[in-house]
Amino acid sequence: MSANVLSAALPADKVHITTDAYTEPFWQAAKQERLVAPKCGECGRFRLPPTPFCPECRSREVEWTELSGQAEVFSFSVLHGFPGLPDLTLVAAVLDLPDAPGARLVTNIVDADPAAVAIGDRVEVFFSPISDGWLIPLFRPVT
Repeated sequence: MSANVLSAALPADKVHITTDAYTEPFWQAAKQERLVAPKCGECGRFRLPPTPFCPECRSREVEWTELSGQAEVFSFSVLHGFPGLPDLTLVAAVLDLPDAPGARLVTNIVDADPAAVAIGDRVEVFFSPISDGWLIPLFRPVT
């Protein structure tokens, strides 16, 4: 792979989301360029993706907590090509969110040399437009 090839995101028109009562607060916050995670109002456990009840204590109480946008790579995969976009290089990642212990976010790392991405790398959020006026949280390496 050429050192000049950086990871990218899918084109905005290729990304569509669907919300429900449990995910809507996440996406509304993203529209305001804020990263949030649901935290149980009873036991304090964070969870992503959002669920109807806490997997720890089964409470339905939820508090949406704003996060710093800092994260660490827990796992990742480099994808060379995407259907209809053979030249696209994606780094799909699962991130640990240090200010939301126990929560992990599935996202993409962009503007990175895919060969240099490693577990434990620090990344930070930014928000990118997608279809239907929404913004999606993506991550870049911390420089």
